[in-house]
Amino acid sequence: MGKPNSLPPAGHYNSNYENFQTELYTQIRDEAFGEDIGQNSWLTSDEQDRFLEWLDLSPGKTLLDVACGAGGPALRIAATTGCSVVGIDLHEQAIKTASSLAAQRGLAERAEFRSTDATGTLPFADASFDAITCIDAINHFSDRPRVIAEWARLLKLGGRLLFTDPTTLTGPLTNADISVRSSAGVYLFVPHGYDESVIAQCGLRLFMCEDVTSNMAKVAEARSAARASRSAALREVEGDLAYEGQQEFLAVAARVAREGRLSRFVYVSKKLS
Repeated sequence: MGKPNSLPPAGHYNSNYENFQTELYTQIRDEAFGEDIGQNSWLTSDEQDRFLEWLDLSPGKTLLDVACGAGGPALRIAATTGCSVVGIDLHEQAIKTASSLAAQRGLAERAEFRSTDATGTLPFADASFDAITCIDAINHFSDRPRVIAEWARLLKLGGRLLFTDPTTLTGPLTNADISVRSSAGVYLFVPHGYDESVIAQCGLRLFMCEDVTSNMAKVAEARSAARASRSAALREVEGDLAYEGQQEFLAVAARVAREGRLSRFVYVSKKLS
């Protein structure tokens, strides 16, 4: 179990993970993202390809994907680069789906998935990984210095950390904006510059920071539209309250991103000592 007030509640994600491989949810992802790689974030396949250029992965190297969800993006990385992957996520249903997908794709020997609370000490030895990724989930970890320090411990010398922070404050937000945008659990909203300071505090060297807010805005809008066109079917699966809550969440996420008030940045750093 997660620590109190440290992780998003299971309810928001369970409907997605429990129905992840159904035709309905597959169609929504395909329409919303342009290519369904099994993601449940703001990540697109084109964006992942750009991220891979910075991670320096190849056969014989190992990646840790924190908050891996149903494992689709991690499995795509394994298939594309030839590396091995370990994915961790709090949600057991997500891990079951990820393990099933790994077996279906013939990647079980190079892909391992575990149900783990990522806010605590992780069950891996020092210097276990060549790279670590965390896509659109670091905002759920309230003690960011502790989490990034733990990732630094797990990186090999020269290893790379890449994470996206989709709740970076770059403008004014109302209490209503914050309430809806944080409705899926605990969210840590930070000013731009905070992540850079924590990365340095944890002994890592930042070498890439890029504003990727536009991708979040486009995906939020596309997901909302794809879901709205299937509202009757989704209401049967999720119930009216959950369906409407997700639609409101996506609408607010898109609006504050388009207006430059809540932004998403990607950070890439390296362990040099």
